Amino acid sequence: MRAMTPDDLYAITWVGECAISPDGAHVAFVATKMDRETDSYQSAIWMVGTDGGEPWQFTAGAKRDSAPRWSPDGKWLAFTSERGEEKPQIAVMPADGGESRLTTKFPMGAGEPIWSPDGARIAFSAKTGTPPDPDPKKAKPYRRITSWSPDGREIAFVSARHDGREFDSSSDVFVVRAEGGEVRLVTGGGQGGCSAPSWSPDGRTIAHIHHPLWPSNGVLRLADAAGGNLRAVDPSFDRETGAGSAPGSVARPAWLPDGVIVSIAQDRGTAAVIVAKEGEATRWLGRGPRMASWYSVSTGAGKAAFVASSVTAPSEVFVTDLAGAEPRRLTQMNASWLGAVAPIGAEHFIVPTGEGVELDCWIMKPAGLEEGREYPVVLNVHGGPFGQYGETFFDEFQVYSGAGYGVVFCNPRGSSGQDTAFARALVGDMGGPDYRDVMAAFDGALERMPWADPGRLGIMGGSYGGFMTTWAIGHTDRFKAAISERAVNDWYSMQGASDIGGTFNRQYLGEAATIQDDLDLLLRQSPLTYAKDIETPVLILHSESDLRCPISQGEQLFVVLRQRGKDVEFVRFPDEDHELSRAGRPSHRVDRFTVILDYLARKL
Repeated sequence: MRAMTPDDLYAITWVGECAISPDGAHVAFVATKMDRETDSYQSAIWMVGTDGGEPWQFTAGAKRDSAPRWSPDGKWLAFTSERGEEKPQIAVMPADGGESRLTTKFPMGAGEPIWSPDGARIAFSAKTGTPPDPDPKKAKPYRRITSWSPDGREIAFVSARHDGREFDSSSDVFVVRAEGGEVRLVTGGGQGGCSAPSWSPDGRTIAHIHHPLWPSNGVLRLADAAGGNLRAVDPSFDRETGAGSAPGSVARPAWLPDGVIVSIAQDRGTAAVIVAKEGEATRWLGRGPRMASWYSVSTGAGKAAFVASSVTAPSEVFVTDLAGAEPRRLTQMNASWLGAVAPIGAEHFIVPTGEGVELDCWIMKPAGLEEGREYPVVLNVHGGPFGQYGETFFDEFQVYSGAGYGVVFCNPRGSSGQDTAFARALVGDMGGPDYRDVMAAFDGALERMPWADPGRLGIMGGSYGGFMTTWAIGHTDRFKAAISERAVNDWYSMQGASDIGGTFNRQYLGEAATIQDDLDLLLRQSPLTYAKDIETPVLILHSESDLRCPISQGEQLFVVLRQRGKDVEFVRFPDEDHELSRAGRPSHRVDRFTVILDYLARKL
């Protein structure tokens, strides 16, 4: 058995969105592989029985098939497919197999399908207007249709139509008749962000996820379908709800009889299915040392399927009954890979800080740890900052530990997984409590690592993690090397150059943190302000088409350090964006690991 290497990215099957059949007998799920020959991704829809047995491939998956949706009678499966098309279109296929047929041909593609309750129609979102050039810039977000009314006469959807929508993250739930007509506002009108609307069985109520402000935990909330009467299902439940662990996974609330609602929530480095009802305490379903991402409910069969991973195993499909039985794993898509590779486990521990905060932290030992030897250690800071590390398979950490490095990761203030006060503790003081937490977590980890070499410590991270990396080396010389990736280094230029700068800056740095209001507030929280104090060798990684954190963020740091004659290297990836490490061209993802491991080997 060996440790994971960068090339193993091609061997892993990445299990994604799942959908359980109405009778609870089968689960359709998406399986994705990185294809070396075409340097692209291939996704196919697979099937597995909930009573066990081997899964089988349902669609060809020549390009990308995704978003499986069962018809109400269970006889058909709708999904999005790129077969023969550059953009995804809606395809329909008999559930017992056979030929699929494309039902749409939109120039800019079609979004995920939603069946009408009678199974006669399919709703979906689609971008309209003039198709982009062959080499497009990032398109504007489109409106997402997520739910039909029980009688199929109305559609609930989310849109931002309030004044000032360009400068905040608010959105609302609206309803429109299926044949078109006047749009009815259901929620408050630009008061926080709404997502994932879901009709109650009687059509009188719409459940949805509501973020009152940003950052804050998502709340499972109800609204009368006629509009108004907004209330949280469980006001005492203060955990991020409605978002799974995988990027883009949204846990649309699923209604059960008697007003019971199912979703997903995060807690202290885990994510699991929850069951909630007005007037009752929310309970967890199938909770364990893992993170759930996608889920699907069969109301009639009383079952839920979900996709989850643990530190030592990539995502697989699980099933549980809604009464709370222990989940059963249905798939072992990576059994052969796990037969040859031994992923490294992680030790979870809690670090109490002097400020009365508990931090969840993890240590991964270097592969092949030998008694009496000392090893280099890398502290990795997650992005967001509203996100969490924890009990999930992460190729990054497996590759670094496999290459002989100890890995430390944690959830400082600003992360999800705890209450909203924890998530908002850094607002107006980025680089304050979060930096103190990161360093306290690292100190707590080193106390548990007698094999760590105190002279070979590194720090790295991407996006907000890149911000914290640059910030840290501007405030301490304890690290021998740093890797700052797709970082925010200068809030001044972020305000007008980033695709979220007009909102994100004020949400995190403070309402007055704008060029026109309080420039000092921007500069005080910018890592670039402290670049004059950086002595640590640093590798800057950035994608040239990154619109979230534009490449100028990396360029500015590089120029300052070069002008000061410091040890700095800059690696740029062409034709990649902010998602390089998660969804970039396969060869670039492997190249990125090669660059990182080469740098760590030279510096640590």
